[in-house]
Amino acid sequence: MKTFRAFGPTLGKGRLSKKIIRVINDQVDKTIISKKNDYSANLASQIKSEIKFSNSFIKKNISKELIKNIKDYLKRSEVKNIKEIKIINLWVVRQLKNEYNPIHYHGGELSGVGYLKIPKNMNLNKMVKNKKIKTNGTIDFINGQRSFLSKSIYNLNPRLGDLVLFPNYLMHTAYPFNIDGERRSFSFNVKVIYK
Repeated sequence: MKTFRAFGPTLGKGRLSKKIIRVINDQVDKTIISKKNDYSANLASQIKSEIKFSNSFIKKNISKELIKNIKDYLKRSEVKNIKEIKIINLWVVRQLKNEYNPIHYHGGELSGVGYLKIPKNMNLNKMVKNKKIKTNGTIDFINGQRSFLSKSIYNLNPRLGDLVLFPNYLMHTAYPFNIDGERRSFSFNVKVIYK
């Protein structure tokens, strides 16, 4: 886990293990969406397929690796006296061609996104009125306003296995892409309990 400040709030970027990518993808591939696990109505996205995982699945398969990364992120951010880290919720986003997530922020105190599948050539640009779109499939983190020596947007082109941690209030958006394929990621919110 490395931490950096693109502008203001500290972001953390780490890597997911191949095991956790496989376990989550296998679970998603065999999940039939029902009213019980369809999470899309609870989110800001313009994405049809978002799946909420049960607390038991999270605890058994995901929480140990995420909490390890979160502790490292907080330590590098000089946050001390942590008693417990609780994953409040976790869901998978199956973003397809032309779907997107508008600018939004999360609940909890910390949030994160992990990338499970990235379509080949997701960033290919199509010409639109003689302008190249440079954001296909990327995620932007937004803070404050642009001013001299201060950018307000950090653009990240996700790679398979990336794990990004950030404060819950940090606004962000996931751009659409214009090729066939699925960009699969999971998002989560965390509560930090102090001693």
